[in-house]
Amino acid sequence: MKSARLFTCATLFVLAANAAPYGQQPPAVSANPVSDAIRLTWESAKRNLKESAEQMSDADYAFRPTEQVRTFGEILAHVAGANYVFCSPARAEKSPHEEADFEKTARTKADITKALNESIAYCDAAYAALTDKSAAESVGTQPRALTLIRNVGHLQEHYGNLVTYFRLKGMVPPSSRR
Repeated sequence: MKSARLFTCATLFVLAANAAPYGQQPPAVSANPVSDAIRLTWESAKRNLKESAEQMSDADYAFRPTEQVRTFGEILAHVAGANYVFCSPARAEKSPHEEADFEKTARTKADITKALNESIAYCDAAYAALTDKSAAESVGTQPRALTLIRNVGHLQEHYGNLVTYFRLKGMVPPSSRR
């Protein structure tokens, strides 16, 4: 019961928070309106991260505003690892990577964007397979949808960090460029 209530609240939050971002609208009629809405938020979040990865120069992947925070590249590498951790339960699989794997190993823009793009492709499969019925199924201790909603939230959180990095560099972030 608590899981169902949490799923309903999380779904309503996603729907309300992303009803019309960037001029996108969910399909007018759908057999799976909840999973369609979750996929729509995923598409928006992954677009922001992919475009951020492309936009920043290789040299600026090492940029960090203060010593207490991750570099631009470390944020993207962190997101790459976390994508596997969030999406593997939704795929009913053991994660092929730990959250910190790419932060420890990927150092160049090429390596980091490769890891990010591969992690996004891994997650794409989880979001593509999602239906309203499967969204409510338990994976571990939570509904499948909740792990995917949390993944989108995580991407948006770190995109917010990247926006600040862009602004500090005098650049317009991807979502504002559109």
